[in-house]
Amino acid sequence: MVVIVDSSVWIDVFGGEVIPSLDAAMMEGAMTLSPLVIAELLSGNLTPAIRERIGELLQDFFLHDTPLAHWIAVGNLRRMLAAHGINVSIPDAHVAQCALDRDATLLTRDEIFARIAKHTALRLESAP
Repeated sequence: MVVIVDSSVWIDVFGGEVIPSLDAAMMEGAMTLSPLVIAELLSGNLTPAIRERIGELLQDFFLHDTPLAHWIAVGNLRRMLAAHGINVSIPDAHVAQCALDRDATLLTRDEIFARIAKHTALRLESAP
């Protein structure tokens, strides 16, 4: 099973929290990174040492490809959700679309993804 991890989970992990399902996905090589999640993580107010440590850790994992077809799907997802009264940011739509593209489970703590899942095939796992 492939797992996409949202920044809401990574932030807590880098803060020292242990999340067993994330650890298992990393050990199994089943974790895939969203490019925008990497940008979100590294754009925070971090010391250079922490930024470097995060960069080194993330290099060990598969990066989701985002060709033009992915971005078209992101736009279509946002349009479809808006028709249902759900306004989703481009970063959140991108993360959800990464999981949909790979038929992966999205590990998150962000409630917007539960709203997205009600209208798509998005599978979620809430981090404890």
